[in-house]
Amino acid sequence: MLIYENRYGLPFVSPHNLLVSTINFTGATIESIYVLVYIVFAPKKMRKKMLILLSMVLTVFSTVALVSLFALHGNGRKLFCGFAATIFSICMYASPLSIMRVVITTKSVEFMPFFLSLFTFLCGTFWFIYGLLGHDPFVAVPNGFGCGLGTLQLILYAIYRNHNKSGGANSITDNKPVEMDFEMDFQKPGQVNNNSAEAPSQQNGQA
Repeated sequence: MLIYENRYGLPFVSPHNLLVSTINFTGATIESIYVLVYIVFAPKKMRKKMLILLSMVLTVFSTVALVSLFALHGNGRKLFCGFAATIFSICMYASPLSIMRVVITTKSVEFMPFFLSLFTFLCGTFWFIYGLLGHDPFVAVPNGFGCGLGTLQLILYAIYRNHNKSGGANSITDNKPVEMDFEMDFQKPGQVNNNSAEAPSQQNGQA
């Protein structure tokens, strides 16, 4: 998303929008470091999957960049890059929806950190206001969507943040011991029988 917003904010695409380009270039650089670290330390299967996804993203971005650079000019170039940036910005903000579903299902915020939700809300809110003040729908629309999703995440966090402390039955941590007991009782019956058979023999020896 950041590379598309960076492309949209360039002076020859969207004049007087240098702030958008600068911020998103910085973010894209930081995210590139994250991806590089993940590729270096990830298991082989996950590394292969990430490289495929990265290749797809770079291919789509290269296509957008080449089309906007050579095939479009003026307002057409701005609209094309703006729509691309908007679509991928909404996809970025929509990515935590799966985590929100997990939170609702398990009633646990274990996998939804508070500060990530908070700054998603703040980032979406301030960029939404910036887009409104600048009369730029390509900034306001996706970040308004992000502001709404950030609000929902904070609401979910407020509802379920104390659930693990109260020992809810559906929490992820509560389910783990049950699974371990199940495996001990049913996956290794031989060990249980051996232990039960050894107990009487030990008692007879002591007698």
